[in-house]
Amino acid sequence: MDHLQLLSNFKITELNAMQKTMLNTVANANNTVLISPTGSGKTLAFLLPLVELLKQNAKEVQAVIIVPTRELAQQIERVFKQMGTAFKISCCYGGHPVQIERDNLIEPPALLVGTPGRIAHHVRKKNLSLTPVHFLILDEFDKSLEAGFEDEMMFIIKTMEHLKKRILTSATSIKEMPGFVGVKEFKELNFTGDEKQHSENLTIKKVNVKGDDKLEALLLLIGKITAKSVIVFCNHRDAVNRISEQLSKLKVAHGFYHGGLEQIDREKTLIKLRNGSINLLISTDLAARGLDIPEIEAVIHYQIPATEDVMIHRNGRTARMHASGTVYFLLDKQEYLPPFLNAKPQEETLPDTFTAPPISEWKTLYISAGKKDKVNKMDIVGMLLQKGGLQKDELGKIEVLDHSAYVAIKSNKIVKTLQKIKEERIKNKKVKMEIST
Repeated sequence: MDHLQLLSNFKITELNAMQKTMLNTVANANNTVLISPTGSGKTLAFLLPLVELLKQNAKEVQAVIIVPTRELAQQIERVFKQMGTAFKISCCYGGHPVQIERDNLIEPPALLVGTPGRIAHHVRKKNLSLTPVHFLILDEFDKSLEAGFEDEMMFIIKTMEHLKKRILTSATSIKEMPGFVGVKEFKELNFTGDEKQHSENLTIKKVNVKGDDKLEALLLLIGKITAKSVIVFCNHRDAVNRISEQLSKLKVAHGFYHGGLEQIDREKTLIKLRNGSINLLISTDLAARGLDIPEIEAVIHYQIPATEDVMIHRNGRTARMHASGTVYFLLDKQEYLPPFLNAKPQEETLPDTFTAPPISEWKTLYISAGKKDKVNKMDIVGMLLQKGGLQKDELGKIEVLDHSAYVAIKSNKIVKTLQKIKEERIKNKKVKMEIST
């Protein structure tokens, strides 16, 4: 399958400069380090050359992608499946049932993607062998090191006795290459120069909080912003929870996201953000990178980023791929703009009263059946159009997980639709269907 066929599944007609360079470099270099901003098409940049290296009909794991978070593992799996190749991919991460993963590994995948701890677990339990692996990708490598995964990565890489090529990716420069990676010479591709284009599309503003209530100022700002999608970044989970509680009291639709949530709750939040059911996300820096979420029009720093790298990753959620975006720094009387901010921000004033953001035109329908129940998107589309009485333009994004599915339906249609289909079966199976909260 050629690249144009693969790209057509993403409604892309041609490769960007980074992806073209990666295709050529990976073919000719044993070790490649790719430094590129978040949202620049990095996942496709390393998957496309990888597909060229994989062999058909090999009964062993050929390539491994190690990532720091379960969300990034899921994103890569989703992108690879969208490419429509004949190769099997398996995904392993904490919070996912070990038994399901073990069953998937009985027939070894060509490509394995996962977090260090879970991959190391399967190797130790002899659920898979990585001895035959020829290709290793360490995606968001700097974040894996920051998260303390060095020991697990060292163990995994030691079991790969036949490595031929390594690809390391990061949103920021790798200051020192750890010895356990086994890379002495490498070709570095640094696309952070593209940040100049990013800065030209990015408007930076600051809000000086007049009173003593920073949370109230945030709410006024959220009400004033006309952006269709907003992420509010906090340094701590308790701040995320506090903001979320206040938004709930005001009946403002939103999602909140941090490492203390159950995996399924994190997945549901991202699904709703992707399908437009929510347009406001309150999060720690967990959402600053490595997540498959749509273009964000505005970023609010509710709490000031601790380092320049954190600020870059947060800001990188907006003004991506030639789109424009706005970043807001919310400052109380004791706070100052970060010293590593080079641009001079515009000053934003706040209104005196809160205005609730517009209600989303979509809501999400939950269905208690998924891929493991042999349910696919076409089954769901057929039921909702034929039995639910929906028109095609009233049906939005559908995501099917292992044992559940989530469907975006126009807000003004979902209640009536649910009444029509509540007794329906999918694949002759009675399933639970309800509006996802």
